[in-house]
Amino acid sequence: MKKDYIFLNSYFDELKKVINQDKKTNEKIILLKKYCLEIKKNDKKIFIFGNGGSSSIASHFTTDMIVNNNIKVFNFSDANLLTCFANDFGYENIFSKIIEYYGAKGDLLILVSSSGQSKNHLKAAAKAKLKNFFKIVTLTGFKKNNPLSKRGQINFWIDSKKYNHVENSHQVILLSLIDLIKNK
Repeated sequence: MKKDYIFLNSYFDELKKVINQDKKTNEKIILLKKYCLEIKKNDKKIFIFGNGGSSSIASHFTTDMIVNNNIKVFNFSDANLLTCFANDFGYENIFSKIIEYYGAKGDLLILVSSSGQSKNHLKAAAKAKLKNFFKIVTLTGFKKNNPLSKRGQINFWIDSKKYNHVENSHQVILLSLIDLIKNK
């Protein structure tokens, strides 16, 4: 029982450090708020993608942003669409194909990837750039100079190699953005 308390105290102390490690995090969230309000003003869309647990974060963000702030957000996490695109175009192309079919000049792309190395995210960023998206935002972890972190105008990098710390931090960042916009 004592080992459990020691583990949990250490776990939460580390999580507190990684969530607010970058002194510029608040500045970046405020800038992302401006991007989202610009998207709303111009009647454009936000696309947000993640794999695995990051897909759940994207789905949660999508629902809360629509309900709380009336901003158009799409994550395309429907199993039928994803498996069709994976089968027809390859898993590494699922998000870029979605952007090809549904994205338009002036849209915003948010990519959530713990490793920052997911090929489908890298290809989505390239496709968004080709389609003249307004901005690309990345949320990554693990290695600081991962390939995805170099693709966005804003990158939220979490200095941890633990998936749950990285994903929990990404969730806090995105949900704080929703509350910040709602609080206007």
